[in-house]
Amino acid sequence: TTFLFNKDDYIGEVRVRPGAEDHVSHMFSGKAMRVSDFSPPSDRCTPLLIMHSISSGGVLFTMDLPQQQQQPDGLTFLHSSCLHEAKTAMVQMEAGMELHLVAMTKRSDGDEEFSQLQHTQQPCFWGFLTGQGSYASCLTMLNLRCLGLVFDLDETLIVANTMRSFEDRMDALTRKMRLETDPERAAALAGELKRYQEDHSILKQYMENDCVLDNGKIIKAQTEMVPSSSDATPALERPIIRLDSRNIILTRINPLVRFTSVLVRIRPAWEELRSYLTAKGRKRFEVFICTLAEKDYALEMWRLLDPDARLIPSIEVEERVVCVKAGGLKSLANVFRKGQCHPRLSMVIDDRSNVWTEVDQPRVHVVPPFVPYYAPQAEVGSLLPVLCIAKNISSTVRGNFFKEFDEVLSQQLGSVVFDTDTSTLPKPLDVSSYLV
Repeated sequence: TTFLFNKDDYIGEVRVRPGAEDHVSHMFSGKAMRVSDFSPPSDRCTPLLIMHSISSGGVLFTMDLPQQQQQPDGLTFLHSSCLHEAKTAMVQMEAGMELHLVAMTKRSDGDEEFSQLQHTQQPCFWGFLTGQGSYASCLTMLNLRCLGLVFDLDETLIVANTMRSFEDRMDALTRKMRLETDPERAAALAGELKRYQEDHSILKQYMENDCVLDNGKIIKAQTEMVPSSSDATPALERPIIRLDSRNIILTRINPLVRFTSVLVRIRPAWEELRSYLTAKGRKRFEVFICTLAEKDYALEMWRLLDPDARLIPSIEVEERVVCVKAGGLKSLANVFRKGQCHPRLSMVIDDRSNVWTEVDQPRVHVVPPFVPYYAPQAEVGSLLPVLCIAKNISSTVRGNFFKEFDEVLSQQLGSVVFDTDTSTLPKPLDVSSYLV
């Protein structure tokens, strides 16, 4: 038996029966369970459908009145308001977790149809556990038919070089050329070296003079204001040169230190993919970044890719750009550590899958590395650039996910009642099932 409170108001004694995966209900046995708040109401998906999609461990426990107990008014009101407003009663837990009580209905004895009367007469709930904030975020996403999309940066969306990295690559290529005996391979290496040298020259001009010579014209750097991404970081002014015809942007990570100047090449068809993600003002995906790069660099690369903050609002960019320490593995659990999405509801676009945890690797759409110096025509000459293929795959994944979500899962859970054997519930959908 557990004593249920709505904040400080005692609303009744309830019977809690643990499920197979339950590791929570024993904490309330003979003690108080305190509802601290309610989730936002849902206008499209039922709370059960959302919880089934994102909860840790499925149905943890079932909760109803002990037999022969008179029905308390407070409990009846709690149940009916949750049921009719499509919201959950929330119990705050330790370690950044939330317990959600989902109002359920009971089937009439011997009747397959639901008794409307019993909706109010029989308060009963299923208990689910989620990360803090996860329910509210995923409710919004699922109602809008939106999934999570996590991008890598380097060699997936961009290739960036400093003076030092250019020089290291040119030295390595020069050494390779000295040893190469095959004329065809030697010519390919020479072509690659020439492309590095050209961009190195552009970066050198920018670093030294804040301007570059492009097709006989002097292009001067324009100051761009970089808004503060957090209270701890001040706003910056960076000297930027955009050579759109070449897909090149020149920037300086620390505006006061010229050696932090970077030449960035943006992958062809990025703008097409970006436009798709927010077409007609409707978000199809919530975007996140996960990279092995340093934070300041990653934030600036993303600002260049999304200059008008269409994909990630400026106030959220600090949280949504996640940097993993060298040697560490990327994980969606870490990307969504603040409950902004759920790994099962998200996919990744990266040039490598082995940098992700094993559980997340099936959710990665692996793109060929972006290698503009080695193979400059690989994407320009292609009928369908890599990021267009990624766009098409993202669209197909999203379409198939929500087709099953709406036409199958929603129908299956629509017939579930309090007394349904929870072990017979369908498996939650996972984006990885549609990434083939």
